[in-house]
Amino acid sequence: MSQFEPHLFVVFGASGDLARRKLLPAFYRLQQREGFGKMCRVLGVARRPWDDATFRAKAAEALIEAGIDPDEVKAWCSQHLSYQQVDGDFEPLADRIAEIEETGGLPGNRVFYLALPPGVFVPTIEGLAVAGLADGPGWRRLVIEKPFGHDLASARALNGAVHQVFDEREVYRIDHYLGKETVQNLLVFRFANALFENAWTRDRIEQVQITVAEEVGVEDRAGYYDSAGATRDMLQSHLAQLLTLTAMEPPARFDADAIRDEKVKVLRSLRPVDPARAVFGQYVAGSIRGEPVPGYADEVGAPSSTETAVAIEVFVDSWRWEGVPFLLRTGKRFPTRRSVIVVTFREPPISLFGPDHAGHARPNVLVLTIQPDEGFELTVDVKTPGDGMDLDTVSFRFSYADEFGEIPDAYETLIADVIIGDQTLFVRSDEVEEAWAVFEPLLADHPDPDGYTAGSWGPAAMASLAGDHAWYPTG
Repeated sequence: MSQFEPHLFVVFGASGDLARRKLLPAFYRLQQREGFGKMCRVLGVARRPWDDATFRAKAAEALIEAGIDPDEVKAWCSQHLSYQQVDGDFEPLADRIAEIEETGGLPGNRVFYLALPPGVFVPTIEGLAVAGLADGPGWRRLVIEKPFGHDLASARALNGAVHQVFDEREVYRIDHYLGKETVQNLLVFRFANALFENAWTRDRIEQVQITVAEEVGVEDRAGYYDSAGATRDMLQSHLAQLLTLTAMEPPARFDADAIRDEKVKVLRSLRPVDPARAVFGQYVAGSIRGEPVPGYADEVGAPSSTETAVAIEVFVDSWRWEGVPFLLRTGKRFPTRRSVIVVTFREPPISLFGPDHAGHARPNVLVLTIQPDEGFELTVDVKTPGDGMDLDTVSFRFSYADEFGEIPDAYETLIADVIIGDQTLFVRSDEVEEAWAVFEPLLADHPDPDGYTAGSWGPAAMASLAGDHAWYPTG
């Protein structure tokens, strides 16, 4: 793995919410890490007519809101942050970059982070090329926020435009779910522990459920979301990533391409999706934690057929997983914010402790919690004290916070990987296209979504997909 090198981190969309809430705090905290050094400058780029002082003042507000000591914020912003307005012409940006690199003694290493609406990805990349910013004495790295296209055709077009200017080895498609500790730990959990890897097969596992639940509605994203929906926004990206990491084979070696090769194999092994085994929903007015919230149509200001929740059953046609259903579910205005992978193991072929025993034997269940309260728990059956053979189910639990204290934010982890040149947690071009190919049949023609009350776990039809097993954490 590469080590930290002095560089300039250029953030397009520096006046936006992502930069304020996630990127600026991540930059600050990375600078406090031992080994990351101090020779890093951040150049914010946006259309707003700000100067350095305005940007630094806005950044200081964001950092203080993120819980960073106000006494340290002003000096850091003054030392590390600059701003350049860009509105179509990239030549002033090129001049400003040259000035910062010269005065700061930087060798020409540059990261370009596109915290932008997807419609301006391609013009921004082309602008970098025209201004000569994609060439130079140091390395170049391009970071692209999702969504990576709107469908398969647009994803291919975007990849083509990117590759006209940047080599795939220079491209970092960021999915913040892959920066979460529990997602990364899934590789360690599986491949460093023979106990679980030996049981990670169709012979031992009955079903896998992956849920990404959100309390929030569309809020200020209504314009984007109404043209996307849950299938594009979450199923094709976050849930597809969690599915590949859960189902992948051991890589030949622990490096970025070997791991991503195995993830692509999972997507290529997925059986064509059956729209009859998919459920679409849209929230109507209800309440979250006792507070009334409006319905989706009220938030977007008009009736809409866009789904805010989707659940689907998929199968991986491989030697390891043949016949095991993977149930994927996501939705907005669910009762709680929670992302989990739930693995239900098969019951013994012959049960000595059937329904006649109080608290009869239940299948072992492994719950990997991605957010919040990252960790995992494993349920096992035990005998209750006293006469007879009464059973009870207990859990073994591991919590990252309890064991290690506060863990880094996902963006902090991912930005660090960009800086050192590690692509393991980033999505490769073929992976993007394969994911779109899998779920595109759901985009073309799906029924109008069923209504579900905000604060519930989605349409009633979702429960039937899980069979005898309740969707966690509903049961």
